[in-house]
Amino acid sequence: MSQSSDDARTYSRAHTERFRHELFELLRIPSLSGDPAHAGDIRRAAEWLANHMRDAGVENVEIMPTAGHPVVYGEYLGAGPDKPTVLVYGHYDVVPAAMEDGWDTDPFEPVEQNGRIYARGATDDKGQMMTHVNALESYLKTAGRAPVNVKFLLEGEEEISSPNLAPFIRDHLDLLAADVCVISDTSMPSIEAPAITHSLRGMTYIQIDLEGPKEDLHSGLWGGAAHNPALALVEILGKLYNPDNTIAVPGFYDDVVALTQAERDMIAKTDVSEEQYKQVTGVPALWGDQRFTIRERLAARPTLDINGMWSGWSGPGPKTIIPQKAGAKLSSRLVANQDPQKIYRLLKDYIESIAPKTVTLKVELLTEGRPALIPFDLPEMQAAARAYETGWGHTPVFTRGGGSIPVVADIGDMLKIPVVMMGFGLDSDGLHSPNESYSIEMFHRGIETAIVYFEELAQLPR
Repeated sequence: MSQSSDDARTYSRAHTERFRHELFELLRIPSLSGDPAHAGDIRRAAEWLANHMRDAGVENVEIMPTAGHPVVYGEYLGAGPDKPTVLVYGHYDVVPAAMEDGWDTDPFEPVEQNGRIYARGATDDKGQMMTHVNALESYLKTAGRAPVNVKFLLEGEEEISSPNLAPFIRDHLDLLAADVCVISDTSMPSIEAPAITHSLRGMTYIQIDLEGPKEDLHSGLWGGAAHNPALALVEILGKLYNPDNTIAVPGFYDDVVALTQAERDMIAKTDVSEEQYKQVTGVPALWGDQRFTIRERLAARPTLDINGMWSGWSGPGPKTIIPQKAGAKLSSRLVANQDPQKIYRLLKDYIESIAPKTVTLKVELLTEGRPALIPFDLPEMQAAARAYETGWGHTPVFTRGGGSIPVVADIGDMLKIPVVMMGFGLDSDGLHSPNESYSIEMFHRGIETAIVYFEELAQLPR
């Protein structure tokens, strides 16, 4: 490593407490992208980021409008045109959190306990996102320059599937032009087992609405001749899976790319045992397609899940009715080569074909995102592996991620650059759950790894 890299890492260690408390300031802003009541907080988070980036030495910082929440952009181009340009993507929005969800402390008042930061957004994605801002600052405040050019694309709608990001990228291709994109919004099994995610699942999210009678009916007067919409919904949902736990929708698996033995061997390096899975999740027993390992089911196979159901009376005491309507939300995680629109059509056609004629049915697409698969033998991916070895202290494995980050496929397609997903969180951080947390040690190791990655990229030929 060069002297400038060593100096930057020394600077980051000397400023660990400040970096941490600056993160606390951002975590205190309830930037919920899905709740219109928090639009002001989204704006406040964007303004905080813009001001902080300027203080760190980032230039041409702008809060740029979209059809929804704004994008925060900034750049450092001082390395010159003969050096690579890195596009850093992150998101400053979060999912909802409230004490009644099961939090032990206020989700928007960060708490340090047992070496962890407890707050909504700590690991997803404010803590991981800030590692790259802090890494660039560490170069600029020591050497006065960084080994690569850096651009930041920080959005406020990732948790609602980034509906306005693709149009923003399409309208700003020249501004965002780069050689590689790096994203830190993924995780690893343990601090000693870092992982570089080279695949993410896509998403098709639908809503089913059923209606029966014109209004709720007295079950004593009308029951037995009117098909209960709640029962009809359960009958439909019960036919979505086969007895062997595979998805029953015709054509659902047609475009799934079969795993090679090399890919299965790589996935096996991060597999978990049944006991580990039960301990982390709290489920009493394992479920799924027995032909695949647990990790393969979690990251390399498509899914279809019921995310919510509603109908009838759920308040205290009895209310003997046949409900007027029923509904459910379903999400399908997709793998490489599966088209979200095609999966929506398959789901819609199948659900319509099995729906009883005694109710009216509507199947609506709520959101979608394409899967992404990036070869792990690319130079930019191998540079990330070396960065973990030096900055993190452990050799990483390449793994598939079970979640969805819609922008990964969009950036690859529109900017024609590889996307490297360098996760600095843990699988057990509880993202989207009560008591989400982030390891303080991993936050600071992430900054050092990002510092080293900038230098590793600088050594690659353009």
